[in-house]
Order: sequence, then structure tokens, then C-alpha cells
Amino acid sequence: MKTIDSIPITKISRASKLVTTGAKVGVNYLKYYGDKMVNSKEEAKERLNQNNAEDIYDSLKKLRGSALKVAQMLSMEKSILPQAYVEKFSLSQFSVPPLSPPLVIKTFKKYFGKHPEELFDTFNATSVNAASIGQVHIAEKDGVKFAVKIQYPGVAESIASDLALVKPIAIKMFNIKGKDSDKYFKEVENKLTEETNYILEVEQSKTVVEACRHIPNLCFPNYYEDLSSERIITMDYMKGEHLSEFVAHNTDQNVSNKLGQALWDFYMFQIHKLRKVHADPHPGNFLISESNELIALDFGCMKAIPDDFYIPYFELAEKESLENPEFFKKKLYELEILRTDDSPEEIEFFSAMFHELLSLFTQPFQNEVFDFSNPEFFNSVAAMGQKYSKSTELRNMNGNRGSTHFIYINRTFFGLYNLMFDLKAKNVQINNFYTL
Repeated sequence: MKTIDSIPITKISRASKLVTTGAKVGVNYLKYYGDKMVNSKEEAKERLNQNNAEDIYDSLKKLRGSALKVAQMLSMEKSILPQAYVEKFSLSQFSVPPLSPPLVIKTFKKYFGKHPEELFDTFNATSVNAASIGQVHIAEKDGVKFAVKIQYPGVAESIASDLALVKPIAIKMFNIKGKDSDKYFKEVENKLTEETNYILEVEQSKTVVEACRHIPNLCFPNYYEDLSSERIITMDYMKGEHLSEFVAHNTDQNVSNKLGQALWDFYMFQIHKLRKVHADPHPGNFLISESNELIALDFGCMKAIPDDFYIPYFELAEKESLENPEFFKKKLYELEILRTDDSPEEIEFFSAMFHELLSLFTQPFQNEVFDFSNPEFFNSVAAMGQKYSKSTELRNMNGNRGSTHFIYINRTFFGLYNLMFDLKAKNVQINNFYTL
């Protein structure tokens, strides 16, 4: 794979890159207007989406950091983005051009104050995996094989300015408006800042591993503080296949069920027992071992779930709550979905909208056993997402709805549901975590 020798790190250089990309998108639209005059509108629109996705992703992968992380987050929104964007942005999960070996060595020495071969017996400066915030290298010491994650230069320092650059896109895409919209972006900024703190990530990783290592068919690497720093993490090298690659060829339903149960138990145990969850469930963070066990990686994005959110959120997952209009509306206020300054029209619209959303989205929790391979459930979720993304009535209202905790909790469940569907897991015991 082609490597890169530099990353824009100043505000001006990063902004200039996005301005150039904006100009390319403008040209793509001009081509689109001509294209639909000689071809069908659907064909022209598909080509427009493909060209825009290509140009935007090409820009973001050169910027890395928060800009690329936003693309990664958007790639999980399969019901909102056109397929061309989902496919292209999904590459940010574990397949972007890595830094060149000379830049890797330079970055390592900057972050650790030593050449990598002063710490390890061998160090491969060619990356085996590159994603949005850092890339992974193989090293050995005293006969032990390690994975060494090195953060891209300038990532931590550019979070706020990167988010300011992508904010207009997010505002338009998710119908965010009003004076209180900044709290949602602040939540994302705070989480991204945490993700660049590798000392915190090592601490969080060790806590999760210790708490969850008893879950059947689930494995974790060990983490090494003496070989890690604020921008470098050293962990065991875990041999396995990325989940998305595994599901492309797996035909053993029993293995799918086993892995699906392990993944579901892992998330339910965290949410209900630890009240803190790995809020980055995309395929790049999970491997399948040779013995068909699930390997969980990368605990930089951990979301704490306070009681004042956890309690009403899961109360609304109960069928009895959905069937009690007064109780249901009370919980919507507690979760900041309904607001005291809402008009009667807004109360009626958002009450109906969230009742429809939750009635569908909470179906797994209303069953003892659930079939995540059922395309009908996932097609319904996607169709509802499309319905509200195109709703003119919703666009005319204030779309700032819900506690800021929804951003990462919803991201967690959308990602988890997608992974469960990718695995085609059947007969999943929903409340199995209680016995663990």
C-alpha cells in the first residue's frame, strides 16, 4: 500500500485541504447537472455520490485525526448516508494509507524520546494496520510479540479546529440548529480528546479486560504501561481476522451464534454491570481468532452512563412503558427529548416520532431470545432512518433533541446491531449477562 510522508498539522494547512475538497465537490455537482440531462436522474445521482465520496474521503484520509474519525462515525449511519459514502468511509475503520517508515521512526522518537530499537529487540517500521487516529506496528522483545500503536502527529492538537471545519456538514446532515447545539459538539470533542490520551486508554483497557475476561468466547490483549506513553500504546499482538473479513466467508451458523452471543454479552455486561461501555463498535475493533473466539481491541472511546440517563433510557425499552402514554411522555422529558418550551405541535410530533422509533429499536430487549440475522428487522430500521432523514416536517422543527449522552449510546447500539447482523447471529440470549 502507498505510504504518506507528511500530515497537515496547522489549522491553515488543514483548512486549505478541506477548501480544495469543497471546490472538487462543486465541480462534481456541475458534472451531475449535465449528466442528468443525458442519463436517468438515478444514475446521475449515483455517480455524484460516488465522486463526492471519493473526493471527501481522499481529503480526510490525508488529514487523519478527528476529521477522519467523523467519517468513521458516519460510516456506521447506514440508514442516513448513501451507500457510496458508507462503503468509502468504512475504509477509515482499518484501511487507510499508513505513514512512511521514516516518518514513523521520527514520530516514535518524538513521543518516546528513544529510537524504537532501544526499547524492542525488533521493530517493523512498516504498519500492519492504519486507521483514523493511529497505526499499528509489530515489535518483539524477549521472544514476545507486541502490537505497537503510534498516534499520528498533530492529531491531539487539531481536534477543536477539525470539528469546527466539519461542523457545517454535521449541522446539515443531522438537522442540528439552535443556540444550544454547541453542547453536542462539545460532547464529541471531549470524547475525541480522551481518545488521543493513550495513558488513559491503557488504564481503561486494563479495567475492561479485568472486568470482562470471564465472559465466554471473548479474548483481550494485555497492555504494557512501561512500553507505552501519552501517544504510544504497546499491547500483545493478537492473531486474527477482522470481523468484516471473517463474515464474508463464514458459513458455520454455530460459530456465528457463538460469536454473536459473546459480543452481545460483552456489551450488555458493560452497560448494565459496569455502567460504562466501549462506544466504538465497528468491525476494525474486533478480530476472530483461529479458534473462533472474539478478540476485542481499542478501548480509547469509553462512555460512562450516569443513572439519570441509564434509568429512563432502559425504562423506555420495556413494552409496558411504550404502552403507557403518560409514563412514556414523562420519560421523554427526563431524557430531554421533549422540552418545556416546545409548542403543542412539537410535543405531538416528537412524541409520535420517538414512540415509533423506540417501538422498533427496542425489539431485541422485549424478547428472551432474538434473531439478529433477520433482515426484516434491519430493513425496518433502515427504512425508518430514511423516512425521517427525508422528513420536511422534521426539518422545519428544532432537531436538537435528547441528552448529550444519546450521541455515544445510540452510536454504540447502532454499531452493535450492525455487527450482530453482519455475524448473522441467531438464538441470542438477550439477558444472558445476568448469569455472568
